[in-house]
Amino acid sequence: MSTSSPASRPARSSVGSGLQASMIWLVAEREIGSKLRSKAFLISTGILLLLALAGIVIGGFASQNTEAMPVAATSETASVVSALPDVEVTEVSDKAEAEELLRSEKVDAAVLPGEGPTGLTVVALKDAPSGLVSGLSQAPTVEILEPATTNPLLRYFIAIAFGIVFMGAAATFGGTIAQSVVEEKQTRVVEILLSSISARTLLAGKVIGNTILAMGQILALAAVATIGLIVTGQREVLATLGAPIIWFAVFFLFGFILLAALFAAAASMVSRQEDIGSTTTPITMLIMAPYVLVIIFNDNPLVLTIMSYVPFSAPVGMPMRLFVGEAQWWEPLLSLVILLASCVAAIVIGAKIYENSLLRMGSRVKLGEALRG
Repeated sequence: MSTSSPASRPARSSVGSGLQASMIWLVAEREIGSKLRSKAFLISTGILLLLALAGIVIGGFASQNTEAMPVAATSETASVVSALPDVEVTEVSDKAEAEELLRSEKVDAAVLPGEGPTGLTVVALKDAPSGLVSGLSQAPTVEILEPATTNPLLRYFIAIAFGIVFMGAAATFGGTIAQSVVEEKQTRVVEILLSSISARTLLAGKVIGNTILAMGQILALAAVATIGLIVTGQREVLATLGAPIIWFAVFFLFGFILLAALFAAAASMVSRQEDIGSTTTPITMLIMAPYVLVIIFNDNPLVLTIMSYVPFSAPVGMPMRLFVGEAQWWEPLLSLVILLASCVAAIVIGAKIYENSLLRMGSRVKLGEALRG
């Protein structure tokens, strides 16, 4: 009789774990390969990257290519006029020369020595440029109690960018998982697959494969954004966006795993492609909510704070708060812990629903029945 020593048991356990890991990776490779062989996916991804690059480049060049206002000035006033932004100074010797440039429309205005509080006189052909006049006027001292930390327009566009990227990637790859699950049920392929691997292994492979694809797209967009900002000379914006982009990628990784598990579980409850929407619509609404909220309330600290701690909106809310400088150093760590705990809970619940519903054909499986098994 042969006996097995205690030392041999961990060896068999490690072999079993290694086999399960390899099976999970085989499923993940199948998911990745099917997407990469899809021309529609490759073309849509290429178009998305080109649109992102074009938007950044066009916006950067548009902000830099502001035309300078031609202004004539004497030696006494040239230093004052040169200090104004977007002004090109043409020095003249006297008022007559300035008037000649005005009449020939070579300059928009002339700033000459004069009487009054400022000691300057603005001479124009028809209408004096309001920007020049306000720039030379004596303004009262201004005190701002709550100064804006970022440019409001830039803040709005960054909010749109984070919202669109999160919603687009989550909806695209979450929908892919749902369609794959229902297709395997509808064609009875899942019965063949489950004869070789467990339902949890199949679920893990699907989630991992699509997570890799989604993160690849996110990292590609981040690289394109970085290149676009460098090319257009927007290094200050890039320096401000660096940490928020990194945190966005981290939060998106775990947020997508959470959503992917829920998409797979929801899809396993139906047996036809036409019925996918009946179970995945609530999850789709959870994906759309951060996009809508961050656009409407991007300047509302209270709403952004709440969003940064809710698992489904944290990938958008927390990076936005980091970008505008409203989050303390410990807040993203706390939010990430909450997201990780929610991710584990979603995986456990999603795996139970998936395992109990995958082989049930016909009418839609009710949530209570899927949980009970």
